[in-house]
Amino acid sequence: MENMDFDLRSVQEARDLARAGQIATEQIATYTDEQIDKILQNMVRVAEEHAYELAQMAVEETGFGKVPDKTYKNHFASTVLYNYIKGMKTSGVLREDPVNKTIEIAEPVGLLLGIVPSTNPTSTAIFKAMIAVKARNAIVFAPHPSAKKCTLRAATLMKEAAEAAGAPANTIGCVSMPSMPATNELMHHPDVKMIIATGGPGMVKAAYSSGKPALGVGAGNSPAYIERTANVAEAVKNIIASKSFDYGTICASEQSVIAEECNKDQVIEEFRKQGGYFMSLEETEKVCKILFRPGTTSMSAKFVGRSPLVIANAAGFSVPDNTKVLIGPMGGVGKEYPLSFEKLTSVLAFYTVKDWHEACELSKKLLQNGIGHTMSIHTQDRNMVMEFSAKPASRILVNTGGSMGGVGASTGLAPSFTLGCGTWGGSSVSENVSPLHLINVKRVAYGLVDCANLAANDPTFNHPELNGGYAPAQAAPQCTPAPAAPVQSYIGYSPTCGTCAPYSPVNITGAPSPSEIQNGAASAAPAPQAAPAAGDQGINTAQLNDMINSMVKALKGE
Repeated sequence: MENMDFDLRSVQEARDLARAGQIATEQIATYTDEQIDKILQNMVRVAEEHAYELAQMAVEETGFGKVPDKTYKNHFASTVLYNYIKGMKTSGVLREDPVNKTIEIAEPVGLLLGIVPSTNPTSTAIFKAMIAVKARNAIVFAPHPSAKKCTLRAATLMKEAAEAAGAPANTIGCVSMPSMPATNELMHHPDVKMIIATGGPGMVKAAYSSGKPALGVGAGNSPAYIERTANVAEAVKNIIASKSFDYGTICASEQSVIAEECNKDQVIEEFRKQGGYFMSLEETEKVCKILFRPGTTSMSAKFVGRSPLVIANAAGFSVPDNTKVLIGPMGGVGKEYPLSFEKLTSVLAFYTVKDWHEACELSKKLLQNGIGHTMSIHTQDRNMVMEFSAKPASRILVNTGGSMGGVGASTGLAPSFTLGCGTWGGSSVSENVSPLHLINVKRVAYGLVDCANLAANDPTFNHPELNGGYAPAQAAPQCTPAPAAPVQSYIGYSPTCGTCAPYSPVNITGAPSPSEIQNGAASAAPAPQAAPAAGDQGINTAQLNDMINSMVKALKGE
């Protein structure tokens, strides 16, 4: 093994982890809810004990974010998540419908591949390990190469905690020599049944192209609209708290602020008061040059998750020490306006519009660069909320910060570090991913209808053009025979009902029988007997009405 190339060794490790994970998958699939809960509780305990240590490792290895905020992320991915999912039903009978006689039963999907980003390398590993075990699946992690040490440490802690509480060996595995060939091997390995991909667009696209079911999430580019009825001070406080949290490394964090002409000055004043630094046009251009890779709108990894002071110093200007976010004015959307794209760091774009109609159109344009993810609106007008709920984003957050609201920390959304973008963003889900996405639901269904008489017993099925040739004889409409007439008659016969007796109140003798008419034996009805000569006797009105009614029925084919 020592003489093998690194990529070959990493591929072999990936194969070994997948095989071992498959054995664990078969074993944990039989665990009871009580066994699973015991394992989860121990994983939470260990995650909390090492939350600070893992945060330190992540910041030191990647250079992204802040230790206090990453510590909270580890807490959120363990304790907060557990309190949300502990009562969630993910095994056995989920629900039963006694009326329709169906039973829904949960089964695990099988071995999972968890792709972990460098921006949230430990909290994402804890989160995915927890939801995998809750759904009775084993999981193998593929870390980002720039965060391999901290991700491996987090996965190893979760593995040891799970096994100490009774989980099968290798329920949680992690590649120690991450490489693209190793990740590709896991994506296509026959034992891997589903991929949970959190990372860059290229990695997510590769996951969906693997031929395996995948839960992938795309980039975000969340606009935050401060509408004229908003509490401006509260809106600015939430936006700054969100964007400065771990220096903007959560993809649901705000990327642009939209103010109206009528509240623009108040918004600017409030941002300055709370730690926002409005850059000049020259300073904004300098930041754009260092923030993005040359000739692209993709961020330079050097400035992901960095403080505003670090970014300003690198750009060649200074800002006050209490600066929390850098804000640059933008006049449009597109490549010539770089800040209109995603910036996973402490920098915001700033726009001014005349009214909510312009804000609406601008939001849609901004979302095209992070479509399907998240947008925020700050307002006291519910009608405005409903207007903006039509935007192409899976999470419409109201009066809260994007980072905290999107992951479910400050909202009622499911706690998650995997945020679906729906079909807008090329994702298979539009929700916050939870254990419920990691189970198969099979249905037991009892028969309710006689299969042999399906059409006959369906009151909504009415196709007389079938002329009795479709359904069996017993399915044909049944009529009660009328009393036999003293003389066989012609008027009143319905060719669509072979069991109906002829009916006529008029004595017309010599008429062909119904069977003769149906078989074509007679081409026309014989002429009736000559009517009696007219006399002084009055007309029998009742008999005349009966005759007319019978003739009308005959003409209708009844």
